Amino acid sequence: MRRLVVLRHAKSAWPDGVPDYRRPLNDRGRRDAPAVGRWLATHIEDIDLALVSPATRTRQTWELAAAHLPTVPPTTFDEQLYGEGAGSILTVLAEIPDTARTILLIGHNPDLEDVVETLTGTRPEFKTAALALLTWPGERLTTAPRSSRLLLTETIRG
Repeated sequence: MRRLVVLRHAKSAWPDGVPDYRRPLNDRGRRDAPAVGRWLATHIEDIDLALVSPATRTRQTWELAAAHLPTVPPTTFDEQLYGEGAGSILTVLAEIPDTARTILLIGHNPDLEDVVETLTGTRPEFKTAALALLTWPGERLTTAPRSSRLLLTETIRG
């Protein structure tokens, strides 16, 4: 069974004069991101690959969360995960090698809600530090509409 954990970055700050791409986490985000890591360490075994938007807030979310994992998986920072739309994210997912059984995707809204809705037919609300766990019935990950099952959604607070 293949699994995809879809995670929206933790709460970010809105400093004056800082472009969206460079916005850092705020205090709550810096508390929630480690809690995400603890949740992942407890509930998700062996993440094989992390796909992360290269924006500052997603990088910081991943760094703080990864510090709580027993093993940090290989990580790819991909520009297609930042503001390029659900289609770009689905293209990235379609290129994942079959050897990656559990994938963590960290990105932004509304793209993540769109991806989950496309894959499952259900549109969860992704607040900051919210995640969804999706599975596929077979051995292959497919990005076809309604090809996966939404097992759970969770908002993590630290």
